[in-house]
Amino acid sequence: MTVEPVATQMANDVAAAPPQEEAKKVAEETKEVVIDQGGEAEAPDEAVKAVEKSASYREESNFLSDLKEFERKALNELRSKLEDAILGDALFEKPEEKKKAKKEEEAAPCDESAAEKEKPEEAEKVEEGGGDAEEAKEEEEKKEEEKKEEEEGQCVEVDREIALWGVPLLPSKGAEETNVVLLKFLRAREFKVNEAFEMLKKTLRWRKESGVDSALGEAVDSELSAAAYWDGTDREGHPVCYNVYGVFRDAGLYRKALGTEENRERFLRWRVQLMEQGIKKLDLKPGGVSSLLQINDLKNSPGPAKKELRVTTQRAIHLFQDNYPELVARNIFINAPFWYYALNALISPFLTQRTKSKFLVARPGKVTKTLLKYIPAEEIPVQYGGFKREKDFEFSSEDGSVSELTVKAGSTETIELPIEGTGNTLLWDITVLGWEVNYKEEFVPIDEGSYTIIVQKGKKMAPSEEPIRNTFRNNELGKIVLTIENVSAKQKQVLYRYKTKKCSSF
Repeated sequence: MTVEPVATQMANDVAAAPPQEEAKKVAEETKEVVIDQGGEAEAPDEAVKAVEKSASYREESNFLSDLKEFERKALNELRSKLEDAILGDALFEKPEEKKKAKKEEEAAPCDESAAEKEKPEEAEKVEEGGGDAEEAKEEEEKKEEEKKEEEEGQCVEVDREIALWGVPLLPSKGAEETNVVLLKFLRAREFKVNEAFEMLKKTLRWRKESGVDSALGEAVDSELSAAAYWDGTDREGHPVCYNVYGVFRDAGLYRKALGTEENRERFLRWRVQLMEQGIKKLDLKPGGVSSLLQINDLKNSPGPAKKELRVTTQRAIHLFQDNYPELVARNIFINAPFWYYALNALISPFLTQRTKSKFLVARPGKVTKTLLKYIPAEEIPVQYGGFKREKDFEFSSEDGSVSELTVKAGSTETIELPIEGTGNTLLWDITVLGWEVNYKEEFVPIDEGSYTIIVQKGKKMAPSEEPIRNTFRNNELGKIVLTIENVSAKQKQVLYRYKTKKCSSF
């Protein structure tokens, strides 16, 4: 379902065998999986570290001045090839059609000389018979003109407006985005010009034959939107796509999306549409944000045993790898089950370092911490430990950034949130990564003669607790005090934000 999803590539190796048997087999082969006494399978720290260590990818610059000499040379060669192909109307030719076209061109060239050699028989007869010479000449010229127009109509007009992802491809047009697009194809083929050129031509043919440019205007099945959607940006401005594999646990949705060949084709079409939507969010100029971030949630994923999902995802992999090169800056897999690490140990030696460097994996207990490295808390959906809620307009960028606090093991920290004036409402969000702390909320009035009001009773917060949002309207001057007691043996990271909503005066 994503571009280059390693989990699916590894799933293809275990085909249709029962997941329990395959997990056991892989575990025995790699010795990377351990089963705790409770029967729950998990990956050892060594396997996790090996996967996380590989996530070192850094995007290259698209400015010409930053390219190495061999990269600039390859780019210029590709530009030249592309220019000639577009002006020579050879960009959409398939290899097997190229020879045929060449033979036809030699046999019947589409130019004025062909018309010159084929004079109309009727005109010749008129001249030989001594008829009206002027009338015969006009008739001859008319027929020659008609013949020329017919032959020119058969010649395909050169299309100089060929574009990809909204970027004109004819280099002589001078669009600065053209180099950025071409560099993606070159990097995908390690700057081998001929291979990059063939990849580009195949992409353009596929888009033309599949009508990809019209996909954005097609109706979308609303139920599929739960499987993948765009939501916000990361710290570097990359649009973020969330792919939720767990939705395919629902038998009804699974059948609707993948139950028949027609459904699978429609599903792939929708995935292409989703990718095209993401590309619309990019800035393909040098220095602009020209790639995407993929978040792949493997929680409750059916795993490699579901044949239809496995095969369809494999098709999607090839489709995106072949036609959307270097458009994903990073793939983050969260809530990864144990079989993912085991299969990764098998497949990793066969992946290039560039591919491996784009992948990062997080266990269930590390989801929020991992996402925070790349996405600000206010942009992370609440179900993943952030503060972003659907159709929530309470907080905006003008309300300030998220604050952080570290609570050492065995210690207690308090956060004081002042409320301006009286009759106003204080609104706050707070989360503790991994929770496992005692937490309470109180309103403490300034007047020592007043009573402290318990906003939320103290309770032990479970590790899986979502961020808390609460409000309090004050009738007297005071402050909200949030108390975090860390009873664990590890320090805890607290994230919070707040704002005052002043009451309207009438």
